Amino acid sequence: MNSTEASIALNMVPGVGPVRLRRLLETFETPEQVLLARAAQLRAVNGVGQEVAEAIAGWQDKVDLSAELKRISDFGAKVIIQESPEYPRMLREISNPPIVLYVWGELIERDQHALGVVGSRQTSHYGLECAKKLSYQLAYAGLTVVSGLARGIDTAAHQGALAAQGRTVAVIGSGLMDLYPPENQGLAEKIAASGAVVSEFPMTLPPSTQTFPYRNRIVAGWGSGVLVVEAGQKSGALITATQALEQGRLVYAVPGQIDRPTSAGSNRLIQQGAKLVTGAADILDDLSILFHEPSKKGPPATAPTLSSEEQTILGTIDSAETPLDLIVTKSGLPMPKVASTLLALEMKRLVKQLPGQQFVKI
Repeated sequence: MNSTEASIALNMVPGVGPVRLRRLLETFETPEQVLLARAAQLRAVNGVGQEVAEAIAGWQDKVDLSAELKRISDFGAKVIIQESPEYPRMLREISNPPIVLYVWGELIERDQHALGVVGSRQTSHYGLECAKKLSYQLAYAGLTVVSGLARGIDTAAHQGALAAQGRTVAVIGSGLMDLYPPENQGLAEKIAASGAVVSEFPMTLPPSTQTFPYRNRIVAGWGSGVLVVEAGQKSGALITATQALEQGRLVYAVPGQIDRPTSAGSNRLIQQGAKLVTGAADILDDLSILFHEPSKKGPPATAPTLSSEEQTILGTIDSAETPLDLIVTKSGLPMPKVASTLLALEMKRLVKQLPGQQFVKI
């Protein structure tokens, strides 16, 4: 049994969470040694009681490792451990890093430079548009957008990054074969095709109220910080922000209307010291990453190449203010396609969005 297989088996033992795993590895150093330890030795570890010690000592009676390895292979996923080069470097630094990461897709070096984008499941149109636009800008600038594939802000964040043809990673609170929410299966497939869907849980583990806080700490610890786009007073996004602070990460928040319950939590974060964000530059300046500006020296920059949809939509916009609904009508394209294409045109500095969902040609 190699280290990866031992890590998978240990991660599947009932009752062994990330905190106990960390303490066990501090004592026994490797997953293989943990699995070889006797129950009496395991009980000597702080926080490991009789029941858990016996479960680990008799792990072969409780864990079907060969079946799990087959599920991983059949699904087309792989498992990385903390020693793997693809494992996020900053995630190794948190107090209780996951012992394994199940990866559907591919992690690359660029994913080490990342930012979490989170928010409420119950959100407003304003929040969704902010999440899409900011995630588009961050991904376009070279950051990997990490979010949780949940309804609402998480979904919009992944969509924005994909629209920029950038990198995004979805960290889920269930096994890869029990993806939640089920309506995001198509989105997950798109993410896996150009980024990765990641879980620390065995392949068939269903989501629960306990798994999501575990998921949140990964989103919080993966990159340099966390952006909260829209969150109510009791939103799980605030838990992620708190975990980010505890892990020494930067926390950003988008201001919302003061009379909207969905903005109460994110506005409170700003009161408590989170950096107010009105555009991706507010974050990129902190991280010393700049948008790709055309050179001021040498030959003039060539005009950006436009897709057929970009050409169509650009042709519907005048130098005077053009409302979004008129752009949709004149282009004949569906609203989601128009919204993502307008983001692309903004990033190419060909159009500018004005208040009230009005656009002008630059």
